[in-house]
Amino acid sequence: MGYKSLSACVSDLEKHGHLIRIKEEVDPNLEMAAIHLRVYENQGPALLFENIKGSKFPAVSNLFGTLDRSRFLFRDTLDKIKVLVDLKSDPIKAAKNPLKYLNVGLTAFSALPMKSGWNAPIRFGRTQISELPQIVNWPMDGGAFVTMPQVYTEHIDKPGVMNANLGMYRIQLNGNDYLQDQEIGLHYQLHRGIGVHQSAANAKGQPLKVSIFVGGPPSHPLAAVMPLPEGLSEMTFAGALGNRRFRYFYDREGFCISADADFVITGTVYPNENKPEGPFGDHLGYYSLTHPFPLMRVHNVYHRKNPIWSFTVVGRPPQEDTSFGALIHEITGSAIPKEINGLHEVNAVDAAGVHPLLFAIGSERYTPYLSGRKPQEILTIANHILGKNQLSLAKYLFITAKDDNPELHTHNIEEFLIHILERIDFTRDLHFYTKTTIDTLDYTGGDLNTGSKVVFAAAGDVKRELLKEIPAVFGLPRPFENCKLAIPGVLAVESPAYVSREETENQVELLNKHLKSHEHNNIALLILCDDAGFTAANINNLVWVTFTRSNPSHDIHGINSFVENKHWGCKGPLIIDARKKPHHAPELIKDPEVEKKIERFALKGASLAGLF
Repeated sequence: MGYKSLSACVSDLEKHGHLIRIKEEVDPNLEMAAIHLRVYENQGPALLFENIKGSKFPAVSNLFGTLDRSRFLFRDTLDKIKVLVDLKSDPIKAAKNPLKYLNVGLTAFSALPMKSGWNAPIRFGRTQISELPQIVNWPMDGGAFVTMPQVYTEHIDKPGVMNANLGMYRIQLNGNDYLQDQEIGLHYQLHRGIGVHQSAANAKGQPLKVSIFVGGPPSHPLAAVMPLPEGLSEMTFAGALGNRRFRYFYDREGFCISADADFVITGTVYPNENKPEGPFGDHLGYYSLTHPFPLMRVHNVYHRKNPIWSFTVVGRPPQEDTSFGALIHEITGSAIPKEINGLHEVNAVDAAGVHPLLFAIGSERYTPYLSGRKPQEILTIANHILGKNQLSLAKYLFITAKDDNPELHTHNIEEFLIHILERIDFTRDLHFYTKTTIDTLDYTGGDLNTGSKVVFAAAGDVKRELLKEIPAVFGLPRPFENCKLAIPGVLAVESPAYVSREETENQVELLNKHLKSHEHNNIALLILCDDAGFTAANINNLVWVTFTRSNPSHDIHGINSFVENKHWGCKGPLIIDARKKPHHAPELIKDPEVEKKIERFALKGASLAGLF
């Protein structure tokens, strides 16, 4: 839809039964987030908080809470935008069939950003950081954060909106050492678009101008998180998706202002100016801890008339950003495979926190005439995947050959894992990358941005029939007394709390002595965990525990393991130590008192009666 504003979007959602207003006063410290989580878990509507303690501004959340609602928001443009992204990643199509793609070209042209006049809605008024909704999501968060921002920057050598970057990076509004209303914290990595711009400004010793947009038409935040093909600007994409050109102007200080935003915070980032940012409950299901990140000196906070603050809650998937991601996959699902030769499909597994785990399907066309086919081309594809944008943050990549099962897809987690585990040869098909970079939010490596990666590559015939039931006579040595079958071939093994690497080596050796003399080809993986019942309860728990609590180079072991010409493998089942470790970040846990307090909103006669 061509929404002119977030307010127009809210009205449309309410008209069609997709939004509920919360009229009672709500505390932004934990209560708003707790309500959002409850409603999201029940696949409920978008929420408009009209009465926020300590702020005169209302706030909306859960706009993208279901895939159906996300599709509804863009019901008139979604098909056109899919073709636009497809065409951008493969422009030769337009040359071959110009009439077919004529409308797409016109869509892109008509979506070019447009300078706004002096009557832009955002010029209505100004406020301060402390007057904004001070929303704290999790008990250990370091302060209030902006969780649905659009952060705009320009390259110092290539100014202008068409070369700008619009990204979604979290913003800390208060807490830590920030001077109230004068300083806020930005969290991003230097290889991201904004980081490139900051590095260029730093090299010249000049401050970077930053504009933070909040609210506006829903196409704007979606554009900020889209992995767009090179050369397609976020502002043009926002215009095409929203069926309304991105309107902007520059204020007297030279900051770019989104004319249709509800709020715009402007400020500067000076070279080498950092302050502690965090902790913050993040999408891996743990807190990202306090670290130095760029400091932004606040210049102005603009707002439109009757503005609405937009926010979400980040935590262990699935969350609202899961629906965000599903919509993005619908739009761009075909784009990345076209950029990597031989790749058919790739999926950053949401249930495992997105970045820790990738599934991929590629072609295996090398020496197809040989019997006993093995991974070859898919290893080349794996290297390409791990060098591609945000896919490079992955720790675990499971990749297989499309030829072995053309009906296989990466979004069926259990089916895909079983396919790999039936075919993988643990003596040959594990490939490690040690002492490398991983996601900033992942603390399994011990140091910030430091860890390891591993590729599980499987191609060819089935090599094992996976265990489907634990035999009555099956046993493990003490202290491993409780195990559960999580999925065929995978056992969750409850283990003593982690003490040290040395103690872990001793425990693995106990397992090795017990199992290496037995035939256990139908067991592929042993997952050492703190709670076997929880880990094996469902596939989401299995992948979350296994891949968010392990560092491949340190935590992968095996029965009858060996090193041959610097290649590590094992002849028996693989072991992944997925226990919590002292250097890991704390897990996100809801505050029980807050959970009790928000029950009042679901009582008979209250705004959310019957919703949770």
